[in-house]
Amino acid sequence: MDTQTELATHFDNSRKHLRAVAFRMLGSADEAEDAVQDAWLRASHSGIEGVSNVTAWLTTIVARICLDMLRSRRRRSEEFTDIAELDSIIAHEDSDPAEEAVRADSVGLALLVVLNTLGPAERVAYVLHDLFSVPFDEIAEILQRNTAAAKKLASRARHRVLGTDAVPSGDVASQRRVVDAFLAASRAGDLTGLLAVLHPEVVRRADLPALASHGRTEIRGARDVARETLSNTVRAYLARPILVNGGVGVVVAPNGLLRLVLALTIEEDRITAVDVIGDPTRLRELRLSLVEPLPVS
Repeated sequence: MDTQTELATHFDNSRKHLRAVAFRMLGSADEAEDAVQDAWLRASHSGIEGVSNVTAWLTTIVARICLDMLRSRRRRSEEFTDIAELDSIIAHEDSDPAEEAVRADSVGLALLVVLNTLGPAERVAYVLHDLFSVPFDEIAEILQRNTAAAKKLASRARHRVLGTDAVPSGDVASQRRVVDAFLAASRAGDLTGLLAVLHPEVVRRADLPALASHGRTEIRGARDVARETLSNTVRAYLARPILVNGGVGVVVAPNGLLRLVLALTIEEDRITAVDVIGDPTRLRELRLSLVEPLPVS
């Protein structure tokens, strides 16, 4: 077997792994596929002569490409927060919301959202080491840093991803149960279920007119808040629990792109306040972290 044929075989066998690495780094299936294709072009040009671990070598190539793409994206200051078009974006998905929700769960929608808050070097270090067990000396070479610096970047990213609870873990678990019930009732169109988790005097505030019901940036009372919630059932399919500034809240992120955050105030197993945050500046200021174990790669 000639070296080019051998490389093609190795690449085909590694494609799923390479795509998984690229997707978690970039958060976009299309960009991940582009990165993998670019990796093939670079690898085929270089050849595998002298390469002892082809999969590791290909992973390094993909990681370098993704790092460049992340840095380029940051220079362009890309934003994915066009709230006014949220429902139309969801409506034009190829599949229905329930199917999209299943795909999101398979890769960890909340994880993608939190990864998008990291800087390029932090994201690469964290994804490669914590999600794919790449040694720090190899990560350091990709980042053009020393090993100690690579470890520090991954540690800083890990702290951001896993967060530090602002409330005791027992309270987080209790809040999670309330949020799960809220989302389940929202998806099922269950008015009775919503009324069971909303405080009778709950208040819903929205920071953008586009998020408000009939222009009302504030709504009071469980029945009115529940009715508005049921008018957004499609969004509920793409909503996931997440830690918002240490407390359990909700993120709405079609395809992992942050659109809305619901910061919830929960007292005695009832939601007493819902703050709907869609303003890009406010979204950037939130401390978002995971509220559940990392998904298995």
